[in-house]
Amino acid sequence: MSKVYVFLADGFEEVEGLTSVDLLRRAGADLETVSIMGRKDIQGAHGIKVEADLVLEDGLEEADLMILPGGMPGTHHLRDHEELADILKGQYEAGRMVAAICAAPLVLAGLGFLKDRRATSYPGCLEGLPVGEYLEEEVVVDGHITTSRGVGTAIPFALTLISRLFGQDKADAVAKSIIYKG
Repeated sequence: MSKVYVFLADGFEEVEGLTSVDLLRRAGADLETVSIMGRKDIQGAHGIKVEADLVLEDGLEEADLMILPGGMPGTHHLRDHEELADILKGQYEAGRMVAAICAAPLVLAGLGFLKDRRATSYPGCLEGLPVGEYLEEEVVVDGHITTSRGVGTAIPFALTLISRLFGQDKADAVAKSIIYKG
């Protein structure tokens, strides 16, 4: 079973974070949400309250995939968290998958992960940051990095991650089960 973490901070974009959680769990991922706020209770950008499975201080296992949802100010909380930065660097350097959607690719760019890669984000979020090639595609995969544009691309983003972890047949089965035509 694939181990996946979705990092949550106050002000995260609920659709981006929770769509990934829902669809990856449907696919069979061993997925846990992780609060970087020092407490399990998190409030999303639109006032939706969620309880994370873990707080970062609980410690994490090695993961196959780490996901950063966008939203403001959630993305800034993710960007400014030094321990999370160290965890993401270890994940990246080990060649394990990292994914970010909407504004959150700016966290990856700030860590230098996108310097020589193709990537996408919410329009304007990567301006002035080191990116090999910026694309206006729904989802961009370059090596072990996956980026996506925003709320409207949350389902294709999650299905792409399912495909990368479990294969295209599993992604197609999940898409069919939610009546997603893509």
